[in-house]
Amino acid sequence: MTRALQLAWKGWGRVQPNPLVGAVVLQGGEVVGEGWHAEFGGSHAEPAALAAAGERARGATVVCTLEPCAHQGTQPPCTGALLAAGVRRVVAALADPNPVAAGGAARLRAAGVEVELGLLADEASAQNAIFLHRQREPARPFVALKLATTIDGRISDANGHSRWLSAESAREFVQWLRAGFDAIAVGGVTARADDPSLTVRGPLQPRVPPRRVVFAADGDVPPSLRLVRGARESPVAVVASLDAPAQRLAPLEAAGVEVMRAASLADALGALRAGGVASLLVEGGGRLAGALLAAGLVDRYYWVQTPLWLGMGAVPAFAGLPTTPLADARRWRVTDRRALGEDTLLVLDRP
Repeated sequence: MTRALQLAWKGWGRVQPNPLVGAVVLQGGEVVGEGWHAEFGGSHAEPAALAAAGERARGATVVCTLEPCAHQGTQPPCTGALLAAGVRRVVAALADPNPVAAGGAARLRAAGVEVELGLLADEASAQNAIFLHRQREPARPFVALKLATTIDGRISDANGHSRWLSAESAREFVQWLRAGFDAIAVGGVTARADDPSLTVRGPLQPRVPPRRVVFAADGDVPPSLRLVRGARESPVAVVASLDAPAQRLAPLEAAGVEVMRAASLADALGALRAGGVASLLVEGGGRLAGALLAAGLVDRYYWVQTPLWLGMGAVPAFAGLPTTPLADARRWRVTDRRALGEDTLLVLDRP
């Protein structure tokens, strides 16, 4: 199953809104076939693994990260391929929460195939957190916060300089990460200070380029920013408050920016979800990060820690977080921890 999870990552950025799925075929304890869902609309993981195994799939065990689908979509049902191949046993990490595709385990059992669910379910749930959120909470996007901070929790120095806190390996990871999200967002202060492009520039190019979003309650997003100048080539949305001055927003709309007014962050996220954004990667700054966390709207935190100290005068990673007594604080769940060159990545999921 660990190998199947590794294979599933190969579909990152290419299969959404479908889930990431990997599969391994075992015959007598030996791996005889591997597969993964590589492209939206393309072959699913189980048929790909079965094709690699060929005749050795008969009587084999298939280990997959998600319950095999039982419906006809852009591809035939995976249960049909498993039955045609004559597999004896299927072990899946997660039951499929999609009511359209679910039911594969029951169909396989009815045909005499042994089925087990739940192996490494926590790891598989973390991997497919975006897909699972889409099924369970359709009212707003899955919100991931990504910040690069110093060891003392600062995102820029006292002069507002933040390039570059993290080293090259961490920046490469961020480009890979961006490819798996429907939209990338920053706050208005960050947009004005850094003039980011918020595009994916790594070797992995997403099937659908993510939208760029700026949360600027006051509507202060200068038309000279790269985001605005490129709005007609790659979609940009500016989220402003209900009372943001119209004279600030009119030039943005004239440049092709979608202007969204919202009374709260929750309303803004609901509007983004209604507009097709099922996953949102927020890359700062401190005010936006603090407001989202304070409102309970962050599902995952990608924390890149870089071995620097900037001191008390530097800009903190979070602004406006309310004080919480230790007895009431909720402990987040660590789903990944690894080195990115000299930096360290810590991935935390909301409990």
